Amino acid sequence: MQLVDTAGAMLRIDLDALAENYRIIQRQVAPATVAGVVKADGYGLGAGIVAEALMDAGCRHFFVAHLSEAVALKPMLGQEISLFILNGLQPGAERDCTAIGAIPVLNSLDQLGRWAMVAQELGQNLPAALQVDSGMSRLGLPPEEVAILAAEPERLKGIDLRLLMSHLACADDPDAAFNATQRANFEALSQHFPNVPRSLHNSGGSFLKGQHFDIVRAGIALYGGAPQGELHPMQPVVSLEARIIQLRNVPAGTAVGYGLTHRCERPTQIATIAVGYADGWPRHLSNSGSAFIAGHRVPIVGRVSMDSITLDVTDVPDLFLYPGAPVELLGSHQTVDQVAADAGTISYEILTKLGHRYHRDIQRTAAIRHKRSMTA
Repeated sequence: MQLVDTAGAMLRIDLDALAENYRIIQRQVAPATVAGVVKADGYGLGAGIVAEALMDAGCRHFFVAHLSEAVALKPMLGQEISLFILNGLQPGAERDCTAIGAIPVLNSLDQLGRWAMVAQELGQNLPAALQVDSGMSRLGLPPEEVAILAAEPERLKGIDLRLLMSHLACADDPDAAFNATQRANFEALSQHFPNVPRSLHNSGGSFLKGQHFDIVRAGIALYGGAPQGELHPMQPVVSLEARIIQLRNVPAGTAVGYGLTHRCERPTQIATIAVGYADGWPRHLSNSGSAFIAGHRVPIVGRVSMDSITLDVTDVPDLFLYPGAPVELLGSHQTVDQVAADAGTISYEILTKLGHRYHRDIQRTAAIRHKRSMTA
């Protein structure tokens, strides 16, 4: 029995497309460099395989959210690769961070003080990034704490400041006036830290006009998501194909699924596929999302269940309908952004929730695979 035969669906991950997306962003932001954001297990695709493909494409800086993610990923990267922890460190985790050689993003005077204390205890300079809040009110030193740090530079004793960063709140909307406000705020705050490399832009920011500072932190665009609304120059990285597990014909007036929320208005052929919300397919797609069979759109009817979805396939030619027939959930007819729109969410959430019950088909050129195996 093949593994693919035991899964409800196949998730294909095109690492060549991911690497090309990295190159697209790199050309867009040059002379700045592009860092890969691989938090949430590489947006659900596998941080290790994503990082490997990006390193082959030239990426030398990576960002995760938590120390636990850094602990898992750092051994795969090598000493010459920088790995930043966006959320900084919980109290008491500083020594664990130094042990693996990761770089915390310090988001408060408290985090900074604890990191400086460990540096002094060890008698060495420790690398760090410093995040300042340019207006998003989420993470980073607010202007009043930046002023304190500027007036008391001894707080940075023992800290090798590698990067000054902030984060845009509205980068996916190029017309948002707040983008310019945050940029101006960031430039003003950065005056307190001369000669420190700077990073402000994420995926959406990489397509804003003007300079991109020193490092751009690319996330969703690497994985094929649209960086700015309708602007979609990225190559698709993921496709998802389910298979029909049962077909049935029901008369008009038949209700379908939990709560009987859909009632067929005509004689209807129903196909059930083995994907559900336990696999990351949002329950919000109940009676609103769709799939494709041989290019034919088939609406989801009834509620998305834990392990299954029911589709109205009445208008699909019979030759495409049989147990085991392929059903496209993500692919050439339906992007991750379109699915997200139908579910009332964003592509980030769709990607990061893709489950581990899928058979994963990692697609990559033989030349790259051979190069990595020769250097392993």
